[in-house]
Amino acid sequence: MRTRTLLLALPLLALIGAGIFFSLPNLLDRRMNSVEAPAPYPASATALQVHDKLFIADLHDDVLLWQRDLLERHSYGHSDLPRMLEAQVGLQVFSTVTKTPRGMNTQRNGADSDNITLLAMAQRWPRATWDSLLQRALYQAEKLRLAAANSDGRLVLIRTRGDLAAFLQAWQQDPQRVAALLSTEGLHPLEGQLSNLDRLYDAGFRITGLTHFFDNEVGGSAHGLTKGGLTPFGRQVIKRLQEKSMLIDLAHASRPLIDDVLAMATRPLLVTHTGVEGTCPGPRNLSDKHLQGIAATGGVIGIGYWDTAVCATSVAAIVKAIRYTADKVGVDHVALGSDFNGTVHTPFDVTGLGQLTEALLEAGFSRSEIAAIMGGNVQRLLLASLPRD
Repeated sequence: MRTRTLLLALPLLALIGAGIFFSLPNLLDRRMNSVEAPAPYPASATALQVHDKLFIADLHDDVLLWQRDLLERHSYGHSDLPRMLEAQVGLQVFSTVTKTPRGMNTQRNGADSDNITLLAMAQRWPRATWDSLLQRALYQAEKLRLAAANSDGRLVLIRTRGDLAAFLQAWQQDPQRVAALLSTEGLHPLEGQLSNLDRLYDAGFRITGLTHFFDNEVGGSAHGLTKGGLTPFGRQVIKRLQEKSMLIDLAHASRPLIDDVLAMATRPLLVTHTGVEGTCPGPRNLSDKHLQGIAATGGVIGIGYWDTAVCATSVAAIVKAIRYTADKVGVDHVALGSDFNGTVHTPFDVTGLGQLTEALLEAGFSRSEIAAIMGGNVQRLLLASLPRD
């Protein structure tokens, strides 16, 4: 009798287990993409007057990793298209996360484990993504393409300088639209094959992080085991990226890797989301030497919002890092790199950007400097560095 009862209960238990498994991503999203304080985020009338005239660009958002509909407004997570439009965001770089190690930490991680496989399964990603990092990147690119296609022109994919110039002209007439660029969170999706760079390019990727939380075939991570420089394969990759006018992102790169890329750089370099050692010591936060080297290429540094980037969860800490960077290398090389939806705890969601504008005013930045930091510098860099039509 007990055996029969158990056999009858097994389908129910399996159903319950499946329900828990498939609901887990939503629970993780809600818990791991958190804010210090919920919306709304008040700001002074003066700050809002300045903010409402800005073209805002953010260099790093991981929302494509999650099963949220980008076109719908949500009460959790850091961003979605309706909240971006409310916040006056004009350009967003969307990153694709394809692998993270178990027990992920900022100090030392191997490449022999992965959290994203189970997440892909639980979110019902295509079977091809379960065991291919390249397919995970391509699937997230397709998610962004479909969102843009269904956005009624409010989300516009950018691949070339001409695309961006046309978008900016349209934005001047109607700012209720967001330009979208694709970026990789590390180049392990190449799976050791240089030809896969062409597949990423054809899918719309225009910004490429080299490493994430572990060393890969291209080079060392700031959080890896060896933390080395470019590999021989990595040198081929850098050369090919520059030939294709794909921007190189040094976020998460080890210090020897940054040195090696600086030595090879023929185009502006980018750091999409980072902190700086001058205000917050840490394994991935940029030294003064590297700030100066990146700025010397004509590059831009995106300041992050989370605690290991700025050593606090506050607007004041973000502005302190911005001020330090601007004083060290000039306002023209500073930008925003939120890391929204990247399993980080931030002071606000995207609708709180008016508070950042207010804090920049209070820190003594002029309105023209604020316009540069909040988006003008990224706009200038992309107009000069994206592939021509």
